[in-house]
Amino acid sequence: MGKIWTREELLKYGLSFPDTYQDAPFHDPNWQLVRYKHNKKAFLWTYKKDGKIWINLKVDPMQAYVWRDIYKSVMPGYHQNKEHWNSVVMDGTIADKDLKMMIGESYDLISDSATRRIYNAVKQIPRGCVATYGMVADMAGNNKMSRAVGNALHKNPDPDSIPCYRVVNSKGELSGEFAFGGAGEQQRLLEADGIEVVNGRVDLSKYAMKI
Repeated sequence: MGKIWTREELLKYGLSFPDTYQDAPFHDPNWQLVRYKHNKKAFLWTYKKDGKIWINLKVDPMQAYVWRDIYKSVMPGYHQNKEHWNSVVMDGTIADKDLKMMIGESYDLISDSATRRIYNAVKQIPRGCVATYGMVADMAGNNKMSRAVGNALHKNPDPDSIPCYRVVNSKGELSGEFAFGGAGEQQRLLEADGIEVVNGRVDLSKYAMKI
């Protein structure tokens, strides 16, 4: 059980994230938002409904149902895309740490700070080593975002400095042929690093980086 957060406390917490500001875009004082300055996207919506304070939060579609299964007070987004947003009623049933995690995840998705953390984590994989998607997620600060790691790496804006070819799945298997410039390219790059690839797989017990 957690406390029943007030609107003021929620807004203050949202504004504690870097480069954020408060907004009321609908000329309706019931809707108070916190946005990310660099793209002006809102990651925390606050409003009063049915006598209680509610918030809407951006969420990874795979994580949305996890939170809904854990807490009855987390529901599909009110007036927003049901796959990408959750609505949360402030009724005191959510642990404070989980509420803060949900708000943080929403901020990460809106600001792309999670993507930046993923790229920074991948840069730490040394030559001659590999890391799994889960390891990169851990290094980036959230072990639940392995799927986000995969999405970020396949949109790698700077392959020369972000060695995403050093990331493999939990079995040490390489990515599909579409990745890293074509068939066999990931294997070629790994072998150039001195890593042995056998039947499309790397021996994690030998080559996994230590974290």
